[in-house]
Amino acid sequence: METPVRLHGDVANALVNFSSHTISLVAVVSDVIRDGKPVVGVAFNSIGRFAQSGILHDRMIPRVLAAPPDSLLGEQGRIDPAKVLRCAMRDEKPGGHGDRAAAAGALELACWDLDAKLDDEPAYASIARHFGREPITGGVPVYAAGGYYYPDRGIPQLREEMRGYRDIGYDAYKMKIGGAPLADDLARIEAVVEIVGAADRVAVDANGRFDLAAATDWAQALSPYKLRWYEEAGDPLDFDLNQRLTDSYAGPVATGENLFSVQDVTNLVRFGGMRRQRDIFQMDAGLSYGLTEYARMLGVLESHGFDRGFAFPHGGHLLNLHIVVGLGLGGCESYPGVFQPFGGYSEQCVLADGRITPTDAPGFGLEQKTGLAELITELLE
Repeated sequence: METPVRLHGDVANALVNFSSHTISLVAVVSDVIRDGKPVVGVAFNSIGRFAQSGILHDRMIPRVLAAPPDSLLGEQGRIDPAKVLRCAMRDEKPGGHGDRAAAAGALELACWDLDAKLDDEPAYASIARHFGREPITGGVPVYAAGGYYYPDRGIPQLREEMRGYRDIGYDAYKMKIGGAPLADDLARIEAVVEIVGAADRVAVDANGRFDLAAATDWAQALSPYKLRWYEEAGDPLDFDLNQRLTDSYAGPVATGENLFSVQDVTNLVRFGGMRRQRDIFQMDAGLSYGLTEYARMLGVLESHGFDRGFAFPHGGHLLNLHIVVGLGLGGCESYPGVFQPFGGYSEQCVLADGRITPTDAPGFGLEQKTGLAELITELLE
């Protein structure tokens, strides 16, 4: 089952106003009964793309429900997320990795949540075991993503926002650029650097706003600051622009959140000029067919000599926190102040010294998150 949920708030980046955005909340209901209720796997299609109700209800969910149950099970008798993904994608032509990638991602990730709950363990433990890894202990590095454009806020409110993130335990931050004139945005950057105390703790994100000329002009302006990274300067599929940017900008760049397939990532590492031990990959399982495809993306990176420690999934939510811990990635984004009720983490997750630790609640722990827990209950009624 699926329901679209509208995000809270009126925030915008350089290109998109999110006030009308929705997310697909998906549940996979099993026939296992515990405490008088069926065990249910829950997930969503990450943040930044609209809900995918039509694709899920018209194509993917009917395919899965029509399949022989045994065809969707793995060796241990648990539902196999990879088999569910293949079933959901039956008769879909190759290419065109857009909204259907997010629809499939929500469905596939709900299967991971279900399997972890059936094993009564957190999703990160199930993920680590499946891929033959040991989960990260002691928390993972996390950065607070904010600094959006609001119709009624200026630099004083931006300072207050970033000070708030600092005071609750974050020590790395990301803010938006490209939605204001260059001089104004540089003033915004300087205000944030002053609050957090070091430019190398601040990343900036243009959300694909710039053409090549603007991207390189901005790179020149940003170079003296020595920022943490310069994110998605141009269109995410303009690999030539990214390559030219990395040729001219010495600081780290980040991209990948809008790449939805293994082939997209292969093209990025072949043609995008990404530099080993410097640049950041931000692919997001919830937008790209789920964890099965995401793990294959990591395989592409490593086969080309890149380190998974430079993978920081986009999204800022509990799904990716568990994926980072389970797969041993470099760190995680967080939306502590925006994109509720999906953004950020549950109150039970421990944040200290810039690192976050998930709880040991079964699955992704979505039922522990205020606002989201109520929506899950409504979906299942």
